[in-house]
Amino acid sequence: MASWLIHPLHRPPILAFYEFVRTADDIADHASLPAQEKLALMDRLEGSLSGKNDDEPVGVALRSQLAARQLSARHALDLLTAFRMDVTKLRYRDWDDLIGYCSYSAMPVGRFVLDVHGESRVTWPANDALCAALQIINHLQDCGKDYRNLDRVYIPLDLFIETGATIQSLGAASASPALRACIRRLARRTGDLLRDSRTFSPSIQDPRLAMEVAVIQGLAERLVVLLGRRDPLSERVHLGKLGVAGFGLAGLLSGAFRRLGRRIAPAGRKPQDA
Repeated sequence: MASWLIHPLHRPPILAFYEFVRTADDIADHASLPAQEKLALMDRLEGSLSGKNDDEPVGVALRSQLAARQLSARHALDLLTAFRMDVTKLRYRDWDDLIGYCSYSAMPVGRFVLDVHGESRVTWPANDALCAALQIINHLQDCGKDYRNLDRVYIPLDLFIETGATIQSLGAASASPALRACIRRLARRTGDLLRDSRTFSPSIQDPRLAMEVAVIQGLAERLVVLLGRRDPLSERVHLGKLGVAGFGLAGLLSGAFRRLGRRIAPAGRKPQDA
């Protein structure tokens, strides 16, 4: 969220947002806390963000940063909604149900960063596509761990039915052919989101943020390819340092060329047609 590409001016609110979200995520993913205790802790976090209490330092810190920038708490509150869903909702019916979750768990992260940079809300649809794709990629990378540790399954239930896979197969040491087919289908659908998000980086005014998004886009596209080829139950579906550097650079160059193409589009043509 706040890599070296982000201008130092924007790092404090982004890091405060990250610490708040990270705390809520750790609560939701805690292996032994009872559900009601998790929800009570999230209520306390929300109270510290809204000013009802000063119990949670991460909430107070984010509240201060939001006030200094005159930014809304809406995005952080949406993420709390997602973390409450993580506690109470363990299965997702279909693609639309999963995207509904992503509208709270992922899209607000990018929207917040855009708001910090003063970017237009015209960028939101492409942001939403990229953020949802990143969330689903993470779900697929961790599908076995989430099932074994938290009985949480983000792969839509209708995909299990269509491919003949079972939820219980997520607990195996390696994926069955049916589960591999299920994962590949969701990865392909995620690739569609990444095609929709390719306009995102060129549409951003801040050049440093545009570069950041271009790098993320390149890495996400590579991970979707890996998810189509590898078994996340038995194989590593992450990029090492060299992979991150290589595909990050490729994404950066691709984003730079798209941005340049928009700037030199001939008169009479819309930039998005370049």
